[in-house]
Amino acid sequence: MSDDEAAVPGNKPIRLPKKAAKVKNKAPAQLQITAEQLLREAKERELELIPPAPKTKITDPDELKEYQRKKRKEFEDGIRKNRMQLANWIKYGKWEESIGEIQRARSVFERALDVDHRSISIWLQYAEMEMRCKQINHARNVFDRAITIMPRAMQFWLKYSYMEEVIENIPGARQIFERWIEWEPPEQAWQTYINFELRYKEIDRARSVYQRFLHVHGINVQNWIKYAKFEERNGYIGNARAAYEKAMEYFGEEDINETVLVAFALFEERQKEHERARGIFKYGLDNLPSNRTEEIFKHYTQHEKKFGERVGIEDVIISKRKTQYEKMVEENGYNYDAWFDYLRLLENEETDREEVEDVYERAIANIPPHSEKRYWRRYIYLWINYALYEELVAKDFDRARQVYKACIDIIPHKTFTFAKVWIMFAHFEIRQLDLNAARKIMGVAIGKCPKDKLFRAYIDLELQLREFDRCRKLYEKFLESSPESSQTWIKFAELETLLGDTDRSRAVFTIAVQQPALDMPELLWKAYIDFEIACEEHEKARDLYETLLQRTNHIKVWISMAEFEQTIGNFEGARKAFERANQSLENAEKEERLMLLEAWKECETKSGDQEALKRVETMMPRRVKKRRQIQTEDGVDAGWEEYFDYIFPQDQAAKGSFKLLEAAARWKREREEAAARAAQELDAPIPEGDDDEEKEEAGKDAEEKVREGDSDTDLSESSSSSDSESSSSSSSDSSDSSDDDEDK
Repeated sequence: MSDDEAAVPGNKPIRLPKKAAKVKNKAPAQLQITAEQLLREAKERELELIPPAPKTKITDPDELKEYQRKKRKEFEDGIRKNRMQLANWIKYGKWEESIGEIQRARSVFERALDVDHRSISIWLQYAEMEMRCKQINHARNVFDRAITIMPRAMQFWLKYSYMEEVIENIPGARQIFERWIEWEPPEQAWQTYINFELRYKEIDRARSVYQRFLHVHGINVQNWIKYAKFEERNGYIGNARAAYEKAMEYFGEEDINETVLVAFALFEERQKEHERARGIFKYGLDNLPSNRTEEIFKHYTQHEKKFGERVGIEDVIISKRKTQYEKMVEENGYNYDAWFDYLRLLENEETDREEVEDVYERAIANIPPHSEKRYWRRYIYLWINYALYEELVAKDFDRARQVYKACIDIIPHKTFTFAKVWIMFAHFEIRQLDLNAARKIMGVAIGKCPKDKLFRAYIDLELQLREFDRCRKLYEKFLESSPESSQTWIKFAELETLLGDTDRSRAVFTIAVQQPALDMPELLWKAYIDFEIACEEHEKARDLYETLLQRTNHIKVWISMAEFEQTIGNFEGARKAFERANQSLENAEKEERLMLLEAWKECETKSGDQEALKRVETMMPRRVKKRRQIQTEDGVDAGWEEYFDYIFPQDQAAKGSFKLLEAAARWKREREEAAARAAQELDAPIPEGDDDEEKEEAGKDAEEKVREGDSDTDLSESSSSSDSESSSSSSSDSSDSSDDDEDK
């Protein structure tokens, strides 16, 4: 097709439609749309709008009849299409009513009832049509037929009774209500009847309806309360109280409801019968489970605060706390803190012994499920408190003994034990003047589980009884069980010293210091030395110090030795001890050396020897402020920090002599290198044609070069070393002077 054919002059070119692409994916879509859905959406969106029918004016009776005929034909056609569409029947009946054809309307509703006689809406529309047309008897007939067919439909009864009440036919309305309640309808029907009687001030009739109502729906607590309030509102207090009492009888003690009790008590409170209200509250607390008494406690507390005395208020609070504790221990029996609080409350309020013992038995029945001591620490105090209660409060010593024995039997002694229980059991037997039983208990305790606390308690017991031989035997058993305990050795030696047997005490100390492993050897040695000093055995004390210094080089030992020499007046010996310590601690920490010098200076000050004091002062270090780089745990630089360092004169002198030796060694090494280079030059080959004189001159020149090189190196090294030393000394002097100024 050419351009002339495709384009018309004066017009745009014609664009031909493109060929539709073929559908490649012919699988059904996930969301399917039905024809019904399309029609429904079209109806909702009003896509097909039908124009309204034109208005017609009827001016002739024949035209009216023709219009009515067409309208009836439309309704009949609609009914014929779908007889079960009740809306069409109702519209048809109302239309006939609107044009005044009551008989035709009745006929339509009757035909509709033939289709579905259980349709509530048709019956109601039928009855309302009769009422609108003031056909009361016809309406009564419709309602009678409706309630006969469907007596459980509440709407018919309500409409029927309302119609009779509107036309002021009160007996007729009452008769309808009587017919209604014969069917035992729901609570709303009864309440409607009661309200009807109350509107016409028929109190007795309303009371009669209430009583019949409670026979049918008495299971609901609120109905009893409504009846009682009805009697109270109308001034019949006796009837109201009787209603509450009948409600209590109706539910019985097993199924008693807390709501009734609270309402009954509040009723008595309003009638100023506070004792009766208090009795009702207590009855509920005694007979209801703890999980249902919260509301009773709440109102009981408010009642006592308003009308009760202090004792009554406290009783209420205690009862409430008991209930709370009961709830806590029921939720978690292993909550021992709750048991402790509960038992403390009972004991403080002097509750009956049977109740307290019952709570104790319930508490100790909750044995910890794990055999680890940390789970038993709180639990074991339940047994201890139980035994103390039986002994001190109940005065039942046999039962207290049984509690102690049961507690000991329940503890897994192979895994762990509680020394406190054994000791308290033994002390209990002593209070009962049974010493043999107490000794037997302690013997069994150290036999089953030899703990340090048990041994010490048994030894203290025998000491109080002045049984020293038994104490010695117990100490021997104790040391066999734990020979590493320094405190035990010390106590044993102190016992022998107390008894005046110094030889036995010294022997105990001697054996103790020979033990291969001790938990606190420093205390043992100190006690041994103090013992010898107290016995004025100074030579033996000095020997002990020497023996101890062979094992350790601790500064406290040196200072203690020097102080010992000082206390006995041997200042020369103290000075020698300090000198030995100073030599021994040359490589120790600077703080320890400073402590030693300060102690030495204090000693010389007391001795009064000025020359020795000056000598010590010359040995005192100088404090210098320095900086050092700090790092974190990850090795990252964290900046610089300042710290104080101590420079001792001895270290500085040793450092100066060390520098001199380094310089001498460096000078010797350089001389050897220069001599080696000169020897290489002498061994070099001489060209032919030279005579011996030239060789001699070359040798002389080499020797002169060696000498010149030696002198040059010596001078330069000495000058450089002297310059470096002078600069270092000047810098150190300047830093020292600045530090001294800062110290000042």
